[in-house]
Amino acid sequence: MTELRNVEAELSRFRGRVLAASVVVLVCFLLLASRLVWLQVVKHEELDDQAEANRTAIVPIVPNRGLILDRNGIVLATNYSAYTLEITPSRLTRPLEKVIDELAQVIEIQPRDRRRFKKFQEESKSVDSIPIRTKLTDEEVARFTVQRFRFPGVDIKARLFRNYPWGELASHAIGYIGRINTTEKKQMEDWPEEEQGNYRGTEYIGKLGVEQSFEKQLHGITGVEQVETSAGGRAVRKLASSPATPGNTVVLSIDIKMQRLIEDMYGDRRGALVAIDPKTGEVLSFVSKPTFDPNLFVDGIDQENWSMLNESIDKPLLNRALRGTYPIGSTYKPFMALAALETGKRSATQVIHDGGSWAFGGHVFRSHGDHGLGAVDMHTSIVKSSNVYYYSLANEMGVDLIHDFMKPLGFGQYTGIDIFGEVRGVLPSQEWKRNYYKKPEQKKWYAGETISLGIGQGYNSFTLLQVAQALATVVNNGVKHKPHLVIATQDSTTKQNTPVPRDPPVNLGYKPQHLEVIRKAMVGVTQQGTSTRVFQGAGYLSGGKTGTAQAVGVAQGAKYNASKLEEHQRDHSLYVAFAPAEDPKIAIAMIVENAGFGAAAAAPIARRAFDYYLMNQYPSEEDLALVRQGKAANPVGTPRVASEVAWPPPTGPGGALLSPAGAASAALAAASAASSSRATATAAAASAAAAQRSLASASAPRALAAASAPQALTAVAVPPTPSPPPVNQGIHPAFLPTVAPATPAPAAAPAATGPRPAGD
Repeated sequence: MTELRNVEAELSRFRGRVLAASVVVLVCFLLLASRLVWLQVVKHEELDDQAEANRTAIVPIVPNRGLILDRNGIVLATNYSAYTLEITPSRLTRPLEKVIDELAQVIEIQPRDRRRFKKFQEESKSVDSIPIRTKLTDEEVARFTVQRFRFPGVDIKARLFRNYPWGELASHAIGYIGRINTTEKKQMEDWPEEEQGNYRGTEYIGKLGVEQSFEKQLHGITGVEQVETSAGGRAVRKLASSPATPGNTVVLSIDIKMQRLIEDMYGDRRGALVAIDPKTGEVLSFVSKPTFDPNLFVDGIDQENWSMLNESIDKPLLNRALRGTYPIGSTYKPFMALAALETGKRSATQVIHDGGSWAFGGHVFRSHGDHGLGAVDMHTSIVKSSNVYYYSLANEMGVDLIHDFMKPLGFGQYTGIDIFGEVRGVLPSQEWKRNYYKKPEQKKWYAGETISLGIGQGYNSFTLLQVAQALATVVNNGVKHKPHLVIATQDSTTKQNTPVPRDPPVNLGYKPQHLEVIRKAMVGVTQQGTSTRVFQGAGYLSGGKTGTAQAVGVAQGAKYNASKLEEHQRDHSLYVAFAPAEDPKIAIAMIVENAGFGAAAAAPIARRAFDYYLMNQYPSEEDLALVRQGKAANPVGTPRVASEVAWPPPTGPGGALLSPAGAASAALAAASAASSSRATATAAAASAAAAQRSLASASAPRALAAASAPQALTAVAVPPTPSPPPVNQGIHPAFLPTVAPATPAPAAAPAATGPRPAGD
């Protein structure tokens, strides 16, 4: 049977389907057209920028870090460039450990390199490039370059490294730089956006000393470079760039040659010394012994060296001049005497009988050696160092009056020096004790606790920086300057030296006649007192005061016997001094820990520092050896002309500075190579001058008077190091002469009622 088709119905359905399909196609085309308009017209500029960004990359250019110079232009911190092998974990295609193992077959990677890498990895993000090896040799760079295709995510980069050419010398003052850690990155998030942007690409930051406190001046301004990249992200060509601005040069007030002399005289002993120009507050020497090599930290210190430094009983990482607090013993007596005069508690002529001991509240406070001095006035009390005189004076004044007088001098206060980390120490008062202790019975101040304060013991706990500032104030007619280590910065662009702004000095208003009494008495100490032998024959008149302070208490009735105590429990040796007496140009406060009497260990160091600074004299080798052993008094041997003593100092294996004794033994071996060494030194000096020619227009800081300081050398070389040589070496050309010529208080005050005070 034939089926009849309804052609009209089928055509109608077909037309409907065609129409529906046409509508769908039209809608699709409209959508495509609208999307095309959106992308090509509306979003054109934005997408064009994205495309350009995919084709190019903005790379930060890290600026050269500024130099650090001493007051005579000797370079203390500089930079050099070297290659590093770096891994970016997020770009690896294989397990990290496997990549490192394979890299070790191409370039030597030691276990300490792996440990350091893991430490850096913990502190970094996965997108950060982390060094696995630094300071690659040319041969190592070539070996990796050939094999680079095997290691996606691993690159060789050129980096700037910090170098401290004199190693441990003045390391606590200079400080060091290190890799920015997680804590510091978090702190940087609170910085203004402009400052955060300036640290793009920067991986290192100042950690201690001047490197930390003058970080922003030393860092410079980061530049940018626009480069065209391949699909793999590798740079193809440079499109545009804005150069980085190097950091400013920082000029310190320290005389590095005097600094080295003083550190050498300490030898292996612990202690601190601060030398200040009383008229300006400039710190001439800032010594903390033992020291450490800041170069160890630049590249990330390894565990072995860290353990050695951190666990040493001598605490080389402790900045004793800034953070070490001590009872200062009899060096406190001149300040107590001034307090007596200014408060009217005693006149200079009032006589006190010193019978060798002083009783109070059933306890006997004795003089050192139990020897009485008889009738003692103020002058004699300082010259002969009478304890009884100051026991009774402290009792008459009371703790709060002592506190109120000593506070403006800076005892137990922040000095405001221009490096971070200063501690306050303790200047006791009744209010301090109420706030410090928790138990009611500990909050009360007992009259017997005041007695030992008079001789610098008891709760007294000060830094040597505070003592040096106080002494400088007294010998500067009561005018107080804030101590500072940096005297100027040199702009990297204009090459102009700019003195660092300072707070105006403060006149404490002491009566001139009272200051004169104290100064004359301190001069008497060096003429007929406890340091007479040390300063005999000096070419200038100086004033001083010896001190010996307890490190541990001794029970009532017991005798102090150093030979029966551990070395770290013996008395500290202290000395404060100024010179010349008639117009002081230098004031020193110092301590040699656990070294005994101040006249035996501390005063000889101060004498030779004065000889250097005022007389241009450098001790003989024999004399230096005796000073280091604590067996020197008056200088022995023939002193050398300080300006003629070789600089740079000789170095031993690995570039370590040699002591004068070691230098003497090395001199003979060096003599045979003198000709070739002379040629090498000349080439090094020429290279240094060329590298720093851009800085040659800078003006030097205020020079020392010819009679009071050695002149700058005309050339110097940096000691050899196992790392690539620094580019900025020796003396900065601008300085070449035109004519060659939170310390807590002690839980108790052991000396307050004990029988044995520290002596002199």
